[in-house]
Amino acid sequence: MNRRKIVIAAVVIVLAVVLFATRGFGLFASQPSGLTLYGNVDVRQVDLAFRNGGRIDQIGPEEGQAVEKGQAVARLDMAQMRDALAAADAQWGIARAELAKARAGSRPQEIAQAQARLNQAQAALASARDDYERRKGLVETGAVSRQVFDATKARYEAAQADARAAAAALSLAREGARVEDKQAAAAQVDAARARRDAARTDLEDGILRAPNAGRVLTRAREPGAIVGPGETVLTLTIDRPMRIRAYVGAEDLSRISPGMKAVVTATGNPKRYDATVAQIAPTAEFTPKTVQTEDLRADLVYRVRVLVNDPDDGLRQGQPVTVAIPAARPAAD
Repeated sequence: MNRRKIVIAAVVIVLAVVLFATRGFGLFASQPSGLTLYGNVDVRQVDLAFRNGGRIDQIGPEEGQAVEKGQAVARLDMAQMRDALAAADAQWGIARAELAKARAGSRPQEIAQAQARLNQAQAALASARDDYERRKGLVETGAVSRQVFDATKARYEAAQADARAAAAALSLAREGARVEDKQAAAAQVDAARARRDAARTDLEDGILRAPNAGRVLTRAREPGAIVGPGETVLTLTIDRPMRIRAYVGAEDLSRISPGMKAVVTATGNPKRYDATVAQIAPTAEFTPKTVQTEDLRADLVYRVRVLVNDPDDGLRQGQPVTVAIPAARPAAD
């Protein structure tokens, strides 16, 4: 009896040990928590160039030096651009003066001068009319020759034309410039202003500024070099915000979502960087060759964008990293 109890107890003990070691032959195994992704720090670069060509006068930062957004990093020789701006300012002033002249109309002295010419023409007309009327009757009696009468008639008609011209000149002087002339003068002012603004923009573009904070990767040109429009002078790396590109397989896609917290680590760097899942691509793609996973294979994956909250110089662009998402949902059975 005692032997039987001993055998039964031994069997129970052995069975308990086996169940504990195998976790109930896998029936009671706990689901692994979290999800690990693999990727790289995004490479973000911008080539800086002048919009207009010229001779480089200065280049400030050296390679590897950090720059702030809006910082002047290079400058052209701007003497010619300053001259162009001065000329454009002068042309704008002339155009404004012409517009003011057209809107102001004739001066009182000009109107008085036109009135005097009209009076003179009217006096000459009156004299020519008297001669014409007097000789008109004499030519029929033969007291005045036909030649003299024809000359008198021509002088009378010329005096009439002069009087009409003088009257028209006085009317124009009193009325001032036509509406069309004023509109044309206003358009000339707008065109001159546009040329002045373009010259000012060219002068401002003679200073090359960093569009974002970052670090100078390459100095492609040096002071004294002649560069053309759009020719790269500096290459800037943009490391803020720091983005990581990772990939998740289709079988784990439902386990993560934007907004989840993540932890980023890199080989050889003991620091753990807090991060956030910012975006998951809506479309699938084949696994890129640059992606590092535990089993490299061509499969459909989704790109995941992760933003590092507290980056420092321990993370560099292009560096392979591991992204752990502790709060990832359990995998489906």
